[in-house]
Amino acid sequence: MKLTVTQRLSLTFALLLLLCSGMSAWIQLRSSRMHEMEVVQGLSRDLASSIARDTQLTDSHGLMPDAVRRLFDQLMLVNPSVEAYLVEPDGRIAGHAAPEGRLKRERIDLEPVRSLLADQPLPILGDDPRSSDGRKVFSAAPLRVGGRDVGYVYVVLLGEAHDQLNARGSKHAVLTTALWSIAMVAFLCLVAGLTAFTFITRPLRRLTQSVRGFDINGPPPELLPPPAIAVNSRDEIAVLDGAYRQMVGRIGEQWRALTRQDQERRELIANVSHDLRTPLSSLHGYLETLLLKDATLEPGERRRYLHIAIDQSRKVGELAQSLFELARLEYGFVQPDFESFSMVDLVQDVFQKFELRAESRQVALKATFPPQLPPVRGDFGLIERALSNLLDNALRHTPQGGAIEVTLTSTGNELQVMVTDTGPGIAPELREAVFQRPFVVGGARRDGGLGLRIVHRILELHERSIELVDSSDPGASFRFSLPIARLG
Repeated sequence: MKLTVTQRLSLTFALLLLLCSGMSAWIQLRSSRMHEMEVVQGLSRDLASSIARDTQLTDSHGLMPDAVRRLFDQLMLVNPSVEAYLVEPDGRIAGHAAPEGRLKRERIDLEPVRSLLADQPLPILGDDPRSSDGRKVFSAAPLRVGGRDVGYVYVVLLGEAHDQLNARGSKHAVLTTALWSIAMVAFLCLVAGLTAFTFITRPLRRLTQSVRGFDINGPPPELLPPPAIAVNSRDEIAVLDGAYRQMVGRIGEQWRALTRQDQERRELIANVSHDLRTPLSSLHGYLETLLLKDATLEPGERRRYLHIAIDQSRKVGELAQSLFELARLEYGFVQPDFESFSMVDLVQDVFQKFELRAESRQVALKATFPPQLPPVRGDFGLIERALSNLLDNALRHTPQGGAIEVTLTSTGNELQVMVTDTGPGIAPELREAVFQRPFVVGGARRDGGLGLRIVHRILELHERSIELVDSSDPGASFRFSLPIARLG
């Protein structure tokens, strides 16, 4: 079974709390035990000295084990918790009052005895003769005969009788109290911890619900209230909430952009299909006429049909070339090669390409610019293509007797280029989509879509934009700018 984050946190907290409570109880019991031993050893520190001073435990030959046994039996009757031993200078136990088989050591380590006699800090633990590895608090005093040390009086202050009584008492009192204390503290801390975890993870649960309910086609989820914590907050959950909201916003924007681009692509395919159908149908019709009526057509009439067919095939070729060029621009196959050039010379070159066509339509081409304009920086070929598309679009929609004007203006670090025609203009409701798809003006379809989209993409590659300028005069005005080239 998989646990939730809150459940895993609660379980981990409960285990850690139980471990910490157990360690705390063990430390308290050990501290209490050490304190007890320090008090007992401090109070009975001179017990062995009193025995050595007031009792004859040696003669001229050394230690008197029999006398020691009788004395120790009497001492242990007075205080059953003590165990007295007579120890030789090398640590071997020479006399004791232990029952048969209860003595587990033949000798003891004398280093703790020396530490006690040197007044080291208490408690000092020494070997317990009735245990193979136990250590207990003790009292010790040296025994001297003729000015030389012949052994030690070694008194264990908390003997077996004390251990047995203490064990029974701890089972029924100390241990029970400690366990109940641990249980109560653990229960209260667990309740407080679960409450805290529930409060802390509540925003995370809301965020989880929001993620589950996320709909990429809809607005950002509203399950979470607006974050009340600052962006630079150190609250990780608040930071995660803010990051999620930003992600949702970006995904929504990208999805809507993709949806819009897909719609535009569909419209573009439909428009291009429509644009191709008309010249192809006309081309097919005239070629079929030439094939069927070749023997009956006059030379002049045949020539006229051929000119019309060539003109229609040229339109198909130009449309296919524009579509190919737009695809290369939009998919990153074309990268601008920046250089410095004169915009005035470029305008004059483009005018020469459209001069004959403008004369045939009786449309005047005008260029307005101040003297000594500085050069601009950009891709010469791409800017030429953009300006040609703008002039071609203006020429196709300017009526006979109209005019097309290109105006160059230097403003600060930029050179503005404006192309204005005297055509029917563009309705306000169609301005937003003017660079995305063909549009309709006065019931007539204005097919500037591909050309203007190419212009828009070229200027995007230059990190620039083109805009449709509002004007009270009839016609349409397009404006873009290029950076002025730095000299030197």
